[in-house]
This record gives sequence, structure tokens and C-alpha cells, in this order.
Amino acid sequence: MKSLTQLLKSLKRYEIAGNADMDVTMVTFDSRAVVKAETVNAGPLYVAQRGTQTDGHKYIPQAIESGAKVIVCEEMPTEVKSEVTYVRVPDSTVALGHLAAAFFDNPSRKLKLVGITGTNGKTTTVTLLHRLFMQLGQKAGLLSTIVNKIGWEEVPATHTTPDAVELNGLLRRMVDAGCTYCFMEVSSHAICQHRIAGLQFAGGIFSNITHDHLDFHKTFANYIAAKKAFFDHLPKSAFALTNVDDKNGMVMVQNSRANVKTYSLLTAADFKGLILEDGFRGLLMRVNDQEVYFKLCGKFNAYNLLAIYGAAVLLGMPQDEVLMQMSTLESAAGRFQLVHRADGSTAIVDYAHTPDALENVLTTILEVTRRKNEVITVVGCGGDRDKTKRPEMAAIACKYSTRVIFTSDNPRTEDPNAILEDMLAGVPASKRKNILVIENRHEAIKTGCMLLQPGGVLLVAGKGHENYQEINHVKHHFDDTEEVKMNFDA
Repeated sequence: MKSLTQLLKSLKRYEIAGNADMDVTMVTFDSRAVVKAETVNAGPLYVAQRGTQTDGHKYIPQAIESGAKVIVCEEMPTEVKSEVTYVRVPDSTVALGHLAAAFFDNPSRKLKLVGITGTNGKTTTVTLLHRLFMQLGQKAGLLSTIVNKIGWEEVPATHTTPDAVELNGLLRRMVDAGCTYCFMEVSSHAICQHRIAGLQFAGGIFSNITHDHLDFHKTFANYIAAKKAFFDHLPKSAFALTNVDDKNGMVMVQNSRANVKTYSLLTAADFKGLILEDGFRGLLMRVNDQEVYFKLCGKFNAYNLLAIYGAAVLLGMPQDEVLMQMSTLESAAGRFQLVHRADGSTAIVDYAHTPDALENVLTTILEVTRRKNEVITVVGCGGDRDKTKRPEMAAIACKYSTRVIFTSDNPRTEDPNAILEDMLAGVPASKRKNILVIENRHEAIKTGCMLLQPGGVLLVAGKGHENYQEINHVKHHFDDTEEVKMNFDA
């Protein structure tokens, strides 16, 4: 419980109507979550947000009826209650972040919070940073697409970045549990929707930026601007670690007040890597002046490893110990996850769901196999998402694969066959004979496993760690890795 006066100190601009001398028992943006307080001079604070689906201002009466004593809004309701305090702010979503942080006693200031943003590599980077720091004896938290963790305790994840109240609640639990670090994915949606407002970051990492989420951002320029905003708001005390091999790598940090550091495989950088050997069993790299063997493989993982190494060093960890512990790290679930078969064939389950990510995975496969082995790709595209990348995904799959099986991903509310038609539009006429269309994902993976010859590679792309398939708002259990293992053993 916090006093309203104390919480209001976190806001730069506001107008208040009513009594500020009260205690706040909870902060929420969901009128259904309001729980009436037992004491007279205390109660819930409800923030009326203007969301993409609905306007929280509509639910102010419901929140008050349920017991809300404080209403934070952008527009004062026409009917006001004398027993309710109203706080008018320019942007209630930004205010929510700051109020939530203040309510939980600003937990991000009590640990070293590092955010990773970019199109690809976020989950692998945060997951392996978390593992690395735990192995280094530093208790850490994790906020990722796959799972949230407090130390080793798992807390299921519902979004790439939780809402501001849930996020600060999790950070508070991390602080109380003795965590000194937290590594989190920062999505472009979370940046635009101000879910990270009120947080203090010790560092930010940029991985790369490619064609994605244009259904939300509308233009690539907007998408770049969203990512850049994260670095624009880092404090002077933070570091900003960027991939200079990405053409937008320096764009991201050009206005940042943070201490800018770089990593690269191609040019001079603060953290420079060189791939010496690359195979399904691992990577041999030179990192600055030291040769290290890693259990991960592929150029894209080489970038992830450089980002992890750079962040750990910038956070003050001993370089030699960092590299030694990094050599033991294995891939995150559904990120270039390998399943081997006795006949020498290999299946790879990967979350690649963007054109660039799919191309990275397939070119890595070709580099590792030296283009000598058959490559079968099973891939689909999600429904209710950016349609422009469907033919691109199909074209890339055809370009780098011996044979391609188009199938259903998460169709959500779309007709799976309509999605497949969009994908087929990207198939060159010369590649049509190498295409199979099997809408049922179970049958598609089974067919891929049956067709795969000894020594060949099967890529099952798009869903990675997800253990469900979403069809018409219903999530059905489905795990690509389970499906592969079941059919590899058959």
C-alpha cells in the first residue's frame, strides 16, 4: 500500500480533483480486477487507458462501482463522484507505467535491468544471459517470450513484454528474492504501448532489424523509430550495445545518452568476433583475442554470443570467466534446436517466422552442410499478421531448400488455405515441382520426416518453443519438437 501523494510524485504533469490524502491498495487498468478496500481512507487506483481494442474511459463507472477510489484519466467523466479522486494526465498509458513502478517501490532501480530489442535473437540472447549470470553465481531474473524466471523459478509468460503492472510486480518479486540482475526482451509493441515507461535500464542491446510487425507499425520507418526510441530514453549511466554489421545499428544509438559500445563479425568493434569453424556440433570462434568453442552453431548465433559477451563484460563480469561459462551454454528451446536420427539425418526446430530469420537459418544449414545434403523445409505463416511477408517467406524457403512443405502455422481467425494461397504466390514457376501443400501441420511434419533421406536436414520453422496451435481463438496443444521426435522414432 502506498499513499496517493507518494505515487503522484512519479508523474511530471497532472491535475487533481478531490482528496489526495489517502492510501492506494492496488493499481490496475482492468476495471474487472478492482477489489474494494476494507478501510475507509484507502482504495484501488484505476487507470483508464485508450487501448487498440477499447477505451478504458468507458469502464470508469464500473471501476467506481467495484470500489475504485482514484481514477486516472485523460478526459474527466461528465459525472463525477464526490467520494472519488480524479487525476487527469496527458497520457494515461505512460502514467500507468510510472504509477505501477512507484507502487512497487521502483524495483528496476534496485537491480541491473538490461533490455534486448531487435527483430531476431532477443529470446536466445536474454535466455543465455540469464543462464550465464546464474552460472557465474549472480542471481538473475528473466523476462522472455518463452518464460519468465526469478532465479530458476519459472513464471509462465503471456506476452513478449508483460503489461506495466505485471512487469513491475515481477521485478518486485525478483528484488525480494535477491536478484541483482534482470534480462528482458523489449518488443516494439511494448515500446510503442509504453509498457516499459517508468523503468530504469542499466543497459540496452540491439540485435538487428528486418521486415516484421508491419501489421502493427504500418511502415518500416515506424518500426525502426519504435526500436530507436528505446535507446533514445536510456540514461547516461546505462550502456547501449549495438550490432554495427546491421545497417541500422548505429542509427539506433545516434541520439542515445548512454555509453555506446559495438559488436561485429565484419568490422572493427569493441567486441569483435571471427568464425573459425561452424558445424551442427558447435562454433569455434575468436572473440577479441581469444579462441573459444561454443555449443551453438551458425552465424546468427555468433552475433548472439558476441552480444552476450559484450553485455556481461559491460556489467563488470571477468572476461575469462565469462568465456569459459559461455562455452557450456546450449540453445534456447525452439531456437535452432537439433534432433538427430540414427541414420545421420538431422531435424532443426526453429522459431524463424520472418523472412530474414528464415533466410538466416537456411543459409546456416547450407553453410554447415557445405550444400552437400538434402534440405526439406516445413513452414507456414501466422494468420491475422503481416500478409506481405507470406510470399517472401515462401520464396526464401524455395530458394534454399531441396523440397518445401507449406503448412498451417497459427491461423488464428484466418482460413488456413487462404494463407497458403498467399504463400504460393511467392513460389517461382521453376520451383513448383518441389512444393507440397499439406494444411494439417501434424501430417506435414510426419511427411517431412518420412521423405528425409539419411544425412539430410529437416527444418521445421515458424513456431519454435510454442506448444500450441491457435485456431479461431482456441489454443490446441501442438509442439513441433514433440512431433519431430515422435516421427523420427517411428
